[in-house]
Amino acid sequence: MNQQFETIQKLGKDSFGTTLKTFEVASTGTKAIAVETADYARKSFEQSAAMFEKLVGVRSLEKAIEIQTEYVQSTHKGFVAQATKTRELYTKLAQDSFAPFNALRSTAMAAMVPAKASAHTK
Repeated sequence: MNQQFETIQKLGKDSFGTTLKTFEVASTGTKAIAVETADYARKSFEQSAAMFEKLVGVRSLEKAIEIQTEYVQSTHKGFVAQATKTRELYTKLAQDSFAPFNALRSTAMAAMVPAKASAHTK
């Protein structure tokens, strides 16, 4: 009985440590996502400003359409790349956040199997 209590107490401590580690991982992942999003927003703003500057000096409709077409193609390509990168960051965040709990679950399951076996033999 005392061994089971010690096992449960150890799992409680491990659970607390795992939770702290998960918060640390989540914080790091969230910071990476925020930095990446801010960087993309800055680049997007700079690209928009550059396109507007080009349009200001345009003398013909054809050139204006050409500049806008290049801008739309470039921003679409950049958005798709950014969305892919952001998706990968969120996926990594989820995987890294749950990894400590998967290890804890395995430890808890391993600790419970002998406890169940010894309870049945008594």
